[in-house]
Amino acid sequence: MSSDESLDLLCGGCAEVLSRAELKKKLSTGRSLRVKLGVDPTAPDIHFGHTVTLQKLRQFQDAGHQAVLIIGDFTAMIGDPSGRSVTRPQLTHEDVLVNARTYQEQAFKVLDAGRTEVVFNGEWFRGMTFTDVIRLNSRVTLQQMLQREDFRERIERSHPIRAHEVQYPIMQGWDSVMVRADVELGGTDQLFNIMVGRDLQKEEGQEPQVAMMLPILEGLDGIQKMSKSLGNSIGVNEPPEAMFGKVMSISDELMARFYMLLLGRMVPSDEHPMTAKKELARALVARFHSAEEGRHALEEFEKRFSGRDLENAELPTFTATQGAWDILTLAVDAYAQCFGQTKSRGDVRRLVVQGSVRWRGEKVTDPKVVLDIAEGGILRLDKTRAVRITRRVS
Repeated sequence: MSSDESLDLLCGGCAEVLSRAELKKKLSTGRSLRVKLGVDPTAPDIHFGHTVTLQKLRQFQDAGHQAVLIIGDFTAMIGDPSGRSVTRPQLTHEDVLVNARTYQEQAFKVLDAGRTEVVFNGEWFRGMTFTDVIRLNSRVTLQQMLQREDFRERIERSHPIRAHEVQYPIMQGWDSVMVRADVELGGTDQLFNIMVGRDLQKEEGQEPQVAMMLPILEGLDGIQKMSKSLGNSIGVNEPPEAMFGKVMSISDELMARFYMLLLGRMVPSDEHPMTAKKELARALVARFHSAEEGRHALEEFEKRFSGRDLENAELPTFTATQGAWDILTLAVDAYAQCFGQTKSRGDVRRLVVQGSVRWRGEKVTDPKVVLDIAEGGILRLDKTRAVRITRRVS
């Protein structure tokens, strides 16, 4: 591969590169570049949205460069304010370390563990004195920090900005100094933070890192970015059938984004959208579990929804605490418990009226109906999801 072809490959899929010329110059030296990606373990799971940047980091690994994965055990206690209209809830260091235990394992579903340098930014922040913190803060101005779009919007809406939040981009920038990053990867909402890192590196006499911004993947709602806290995510450790079912629930428009950002290719133009979506779901299950699990999840889906053989299919179980439920409450709770999705009663009402909901094989079209579920049965929630209802015996 020529240098220009390598450059095209590494820049491929990026929303912005600052700058391509700088990256070309670094690559021309022939040395292994140090490519940084920071992740904050604010929750125990990595979702599909995280894998967009992880895949780019893997590309650099495969091209012979050094992946530097920073686990933000100190930055996570602040929480990245990027794109946030309110202050994040603060976590203790103990909370963060518990979450971090699963982060590396899940990240290595994408990265080559043997070629990944893993560091915790507590290694340098834990030893700082208050004098060190003051000196680091003196490197930036308040005006610089308040140029952030999300901070400006909060000020305009009279929403508070806590002083500790202003520390976040400074800390992320200092991470780049400490690991001597040549390149930093991040979503498009990370540009400000990465540019702070460039400034701090210049002050320390280092060659500034190249900023490579990746598109942000929308969540299951197709509107907001994928986030566990918003209930619209698909975790890389979710069971194969649950993962398959969630992918099948996305819109055709969002399917095109999933194909491009997760598989790196366009939706097959010669296939029916349903067929293309099944292939997308199978491929993603295969990636994060195994080829066999991908085939099995597809077969189970076909059995449940194409063959209509729900009784013999492997379905998530919803255990009810009473014998009679109104259909709206039952469906809302089943979506939340079995699929981690928040559905309003209005959303479910529309599904009922449209004839998408079935109880024991029969359509339920009256949103006011009360079901006797004492003996259990199969509740089909929509075209792609169904649950097995059981009654808890007290």
